[in-house]
Amino acid sequence: MILRKAKISDVETIHGLVNLFAGQRLMLGRSRAMIYENLREFTVAENNGEIIGVGALHIIWEDLAEIRALAVSSQHFKQGIGRELVKIFLDEALDIGILKVFALTYQPGFFNKCGFEEISKDLLPQKVWKECVNCPEFPNCDEKAVLIELPIKKA
Repeated sequence: MILRKAKISDVETIHGLVNLFAGQRLMLGRSRAMIYENLREFTVAENNGEIIGVGALHIIWEDLAEIRALAVSSQHFKQGIGRELVKIFLDEALDIGILKVFALTYQPGFFNKCGFEEISKDLLPQKVWKECVNCPEFPNCDEKAVLIELPIKKA
């Protein structure tokens, strides 16, 4: 398996994988437009030319980023792919100087296993909610907020 930044040719696969789970109400769906507009944020896990996992790291503010659209194909569950993607995003956040990373998720247990703690959504800044108003679940969202604070990287 290799982890790499997403390419234009990956958009349809990313869209299909994310929205498959959104249809099962395991995560929020993403439009093609959102994926195209934010493609540079996406990383994919690829095995023998097949995309088997995906996710994105979205910068919110100077000290905060969000892991979004994290999905692993059901044939590859429980193989550490999700954890590897989270690790990539946490390393990426540290590399650019962001020390807090959160996710809004229906799967808080997974993130707890990756070192995140569940927090009240009210603790997140208003900037987080700018995209929520366009979500079909707004204002009755039942996603959980999880957060990890990263150690400062030594030079």
